[in-house]
Amino acid sequence: SRPWAFVTYFFVHGGLLHLLGNSLVLFFFGTAVESRMGSRAFISYYVYCGVCAAVFCWLLSFVHDVQPFIGASGAVLGVSVAFAIYWPDAPVFLFPLPVPIKARTLVIGLLALDVTFAWLLPGDGIAHEAHIGGAIFGFLFFRLQALSRAEPPEPRRAERVVMVQSGAFDAPEPRRRPSPLPRARARKEADTSAAELDRVLDKISAEGIAS
Repeated sequence: SRPWAFVTYFFVHGGLLHLLGNSLVLFFFGTAVESRMGSRAFISYYVYCGVCAAVFCWLLSFVHDVQPFIGASGAVLGVSVAFAIYWPDAPVFLFPLPVPIKARTLVIGLLALDVTFAWLLPGDGIAHEAHIGGAIFGFLFFRLQALSRAEPPEPRRAERVVMVQSGAFDAPEPRRRPSPLPRARARKEADTSAAELDRVLDKISAEGIAS
């Protein structure tokens, strides 16, 4: 009956500790994600996760009892998912554990705890369903982006293409001193190489780097 609450709920908190907790997590994960996304895209993503967390809870309420909730935890967990996708192996220190945890492991563990507590301890005063919704839709955001950027299948027609690859996995070749070539032959080979390079660059410009 009050559709604006899908947005306004995550700008309201249940107390100072609730606000500080969400702000602290948002500062540690959100700063890096914003620098990677850009400010406008980050704000849009943050609002998207918050709204989708509420939509997820609203849909879930038709089959499961969902208590009223407030707070930015759903949006913040969506930002945490973004951090784990960008830097999955980044070490994160979680007090009071003495050893770091990989960001991906931490986010998966938090999500597993939310699913467990939402099932076993409903009505414990924590919006576990909103956390789950923010994380799911945050992951879907990046998944859909990856699918939209998928390369088209290669054509069956065979074509000679010049490819440049990194030699990180190749054994280094011994250096050889180039032997001098006759001037006419060197000029002819240079012209051939330039023509081939122009062809490749034209193809890339017309069909993209994947060609």
